Amino acid sequence: MGFPGTWMTESESMVYRVVPKCACSSIGQIMFFSDHGRFFDGDIHDSTEGLHKWAQEESQPLIERNAKGHRSFAFTCVRNPYGRILSSFFDKIAGIQRNGRRYRGNLVPMLAQKYGIDVGSPENGFEFDQIASFRRFLLFARDTIRFRRPMDPDIHWSAMAGHVGTFVSNGGRYDSIFPVESFDAGMQGVLDRVETPVPVRLDAVPRFNESEGHGPKRLHPIEDYFDDLARHLVWEVYHRDFRLFRYDFDDPSRKAPTGEVDLDEVHAVLGE
Repeated sequence: MGFPGTWMTESESMVYRVVPKCACSSIGQIMFFSDHGRFFDGDIHDSTEGLHKWAQEESQPLIERNAKGHRSFAFTCVRNPYGRILSSFFDKIAGIQRNGRRYRGNLVPMLAQKYGIDVGSPENGFEFDQIASFRRFLLFARDTIRFRRPMDPDIHWSAMAGHVGTFVSNGGRYDSIFPVESFDAGMQGVLDRVETPVPVRLDAVPRFNESEGHGPKRLHPIEDYFDDLARHLVWEVYHRDFRLFRYDFDDPSRKAPTGEVDLDEVHAVLGE
């Protein structure tokens, strides 16, 4: 299986396991800058040079050798499961993608037909019942993750433990797992422990959020989207994320984790 979703600087100063919807655009751009002294011109996910990626065949032996030998500082970034799944809905389901189209072509029409999900359109200003549509999307996401129907789960709403775990189960070991809710402190902690060809000042790094501005704005507090049934569905598919990454299941409005990630526990649980 190797190390899917893993990026590494060309200097091999650091190795990063991507977790979608967890600041991966910003992290990738910081890694790119730390080698080249400039940011990638475009979405870092589209880069094919300047950053090793497992998706690039020529990078695979380099990443595998490094990860299995623990030659570089390895890290990832996680996010509150409530905020992450809500962000996935507004970006990938309700939003318009960078190419001007809906995500995955016929996905939104299929969701409308099978789950009764309405996400409006740019023509009507994306007017729709956000809470009702999100809760129906949550049922769909649960079906894809638990039962692989009506399709396989998408990387943007697959459980974080699954993404994080592939790195461990294939022989890698993390030196840091930090929450996106404390991004600056967590990323600075990584930079403080590595040597990069180009120094990085986080306070000078622009904000990279490739999903912003392409769809509707969230109209309600996060806790309003999660009634008892919605919270039950979230726990059903993300219980390991809450436990391993120390997020509060009982209070959706509490964004920050309740404590630090226990790396030994993560490696023990996800390495099985």
